Amino acid sequence: MSIRIRKLIGAVALLILVTVWTLLAMAVAQFAFASGNSLAAWIFYVVAGLGWVLPAMPVVSWMSRPRAGE
Repeated sequence: MSIRIRKLIGAVALLILVTVWTLLAMAVAQFAFASGNSLAAWIFYVVAGLGWVLPAMPVVSWMSRPRAGE
């Protein structure tokens, strides 16, 4: 697979990942933090805001890998 196709697939996968991650984080925050605990909400938003990076790292490394045999 050429690197251009791999980057296109990876970019689409990252867009889907970020969209799904955002929607799930908003749904969890809507129901979990209705009580108003600001410290727990702050911790949740930091973790949810940075948490998408871990699943995105393998996609980015796959995208930047050279073609087999090069």
